[in-house]
Amino acid sequence: MSEAIVVPQRARWAVTAYFTITGAALGTWTARIPAIKQDLGLDDWQVTLALFAVAAGSVLAMQAVGHLVDRFGSARVLGPAGLVMSASLLLPGFATDLPVLLIGLLAFGAGHGTVDVAMNTHAMQVQRSYGQPIVSTFHAMFSVGGLLGAGVGALAAHASIGVGTHFALVAAALAAVSLLARRELLPREIPVQSSTSPQRRGISPGIVFLGVLAFFCSVGEGSMADWSPLYLHDVLETTPAVAAIGYAVFSAMMAVFRFLGDFLVARLGPVALVRCCGAIAGTGLGIGLLLHHPVAAIIGFALFGIGLSCIIPQVFNAAGNRDPSRSGRDLAQVSTLGYGGLLAGPVVIGMISSWTDLSIGLAVPAALALLVALSAPAVRPR
Repeated sequence: MSEAIVVPQRARWAVTAYFTITGAALGTWTARIPAIKQDLGLDDWQVTLALFAVAAGSVLAMQAVGHLVDRFGSARVLGPAGLVMSASLLLPGFATDLPVLLIGLLAFGAGHGTVDVAMNTHAMQVQRSYGQPIVSTFHAMFSVGGLLGAGVGALAAHASIGVGTHFALVAAALAAVSLLARRELLPREIPVQSSTSPQRRGISPGIVFLGVLAFFCSVGEGSMADWSPLYLHDVLETTPAVAAIGYAVFSAMMAVFRFLGDFLVARLGPVALVRCCGAIAGTGLGIGLLLHHPVAAIIGFALFGIGLSCIIPQVFNAAGNRDPSRSGRDLAQVSTLGYGGLLAGPVVIGMISSWTDLSIGLAVPAALALLVALSAPAVRPR
């Protein structure tokens, strides 16, 4: 009896570890982009190509891994994927030219995308074993991992540690954590098929709609990373130090409120939580832009982070539990659309800003957040 209680607890810590190392791996790569650019003598276009390689690897892997997860179980996929993701840091770390860097980043993106789908699917399984909301905390630990990876990267750069040495040490640490965590994952869950509903084939409209909601949220998240500092510096004419505060506040609020997300969804339910969060994000950012003042803008970015924090976990939760027999494929589709929002968001904002101004461009994520609030019933448990 005691073992039945302990196993889900250990599995929860194991999934937490995977979310953390996945964020840390991405933060490690991001922190050393300037050093890699300098070491290889890359121009801005080549750096953009490198970033695209990571995204392409992730999206391509997500299209295949969903079927593997549903066929073999998330635990059997997650263990090897964690090791592949860790080892794939070595190629970009020791790359001597652009082609090797691109191959390494394609592999890194593929490993990252595979782990992303598998760990989110396993998170659904662990949550079902608990019988209470715990998914939001996993996503919070992804943010913590990203901050940890970026922080260690900044220290490595400050200490003039070479990218190859830095990436090798991080890869070894991440692989070690992955090996320890895989032993505590839950065994494969055999979904109970409904006798009244035929097995679903293809992508259902409900999953597509959840993917669109993930896309809307990711547009906002990507836009904050690229455009909030420029809005404060160029439009509101703040100093570079003040301009950096906007995205820092947004990220911090998102991480903090993701830790509160499980408590909030247990009290309010997913529909009410997503509706409130979308309203806070949309109105907070919109009012901050309308007031056209640095303090108002920073507060608006903070409210936008608070609002977005709990939406994506609930969207993933709805997708992963819609049909347990194909959680991997459903989460893969939603993740792919969400990743598309991260890529497309900054570009769309830039295009709109070039036609009008940046204030109008940043109003788009605010409007999309309000649309998410109106679409909150889509995350209602089936």
